[in-house]
Amino acid sequence: MPKGITYNRSQDNDIQSVDNIVLVHSGEDYFLRLRNIISKAQNEIHLQSYIFENDTTGLEIAEALKEAANRKVKVYVLLDGYGSSKLPNNFLENLKQNGINIRFFSPLFSKNNFYIGRRLHHKVVVADGEIVLIGGINIANKYRGSNTEHPWLDYAVQIEGASIGEPLQKLCKDIYLKKTRTNKEIIQCNFYNTNETSVKILRNDWLKQKNEICNSYINALQKADKEVIIVGSYFLPGRRLSNALKSAAKRGIKVKIILSGVSDLPIVMRATHYLYSSLLKQNIELFEWKKSVLHGKLATIDKGWATIGSFNLNHLSSYGSIEMNVEISSTEFSKNLSVHLINVLNQCDNITLETHRTRNGVFIKFINWLAYRLVRIALIIVTYIPQKRLLKLY
Repeated sequence: MPKGITYNRSQDNDIQSVDNIVLVHSGEDYFLRLRNIISKAQNEIHLQSYIFENDTTGLEIAEALKEAANRKVKVYVLLDGYGSSKLPNNFLENLKQNGINIRFFSPLFSKNNFYIGRRLHHKVVVADGEIVLIGGINIANKYRGSNTEHPWLDYAVQIEGASIGEPLQKLCKDIYLKKTRTNKEIIQCNFYNTNETSVKILRNDWLKQKNEICNSYINALQKADKEVIIVGSYFLPGRRLSNALKSAAKRGIKVKIILSGVSDLPIVMRATHYLYSSLLKQNIELFEWKKSVLHGKLATIDKGWATIGSFNLNHLSSYGSIEMNVEISSTEFSKNLSVHLINVLNQCDNITLETHRTRNGVFIKFINWLAYRLVRIALIIVTYIPQKRLLKLY
């Protein structure tokens, strides 16, 4: 059987690594790996997540972390103050009593500020400076699925090696300890197999003048030669990204975008529908995933470049939230990722201008237009309104 990265449902189990890089899917694949990483850690664990829920999945991961702490492993957990705000106090106190270092990033209200859009959107785990799990998957039942429900469609990447694990662990520790040093260097690691493979950890934090993920998308789109495939949850790209996508399509590049057919935020999905006509008229192909909520954020271009992480193609990720992606330049990884995404495309509804017009009467068009305007205004408000955000960096 050739090396491949396939869609990891019950019928697809032949995921294989490429140069110590493994594509990880939401569902049991991710959470089995996460528990395994925690259980084998010997010295230090950093877990940073936007959402950590007090459900079956969250309790299992919490137990694994407590067991690690009881083995004298240093455990640092950083959660977003808004995304994980529903965690009960007794849950948090229990973690602390078991020796886990835990704190929240930017509570919604503090004595100095009112934070809205500046959220910690990372989903990253680093253990012993050797193994990294990074992507868009939060810790909650909905990302794991069940016997009756598909998990939310999402992805991560598992990478092994001290050359990338050690600097990422240091970065996570700096963030946890609120160190204010500005590190503008991109964490980069090179693996070698038959062909050179480059792996970079990219960050987006506009307030700290880090636009690495947004810029990497635009640079890759500008250099695209044949094909672009994007998985885009909460897809509302700003002007720069929209222009880069449309410019690629005008050059004859095949641009395919997989979007939400089912969403946890229906108003955002409606706002995205408003963009369909202009995208389709530029010969951009649109597909809707309807088997579960689509939460993935990834792209592959020309079977040679890929990016996977927490970054959504919208205003909030570009200018508000703190994001982290892994950028992989690898012909083999990207080719196999493309094969997987074609499998996903085949399970989607293909949206054409004709089908879009058929299902959108005058009233639906108005609703989509209104949703787009309201969401755009909301994104601008949550990104720029918080008091003192231009004066207080972190």
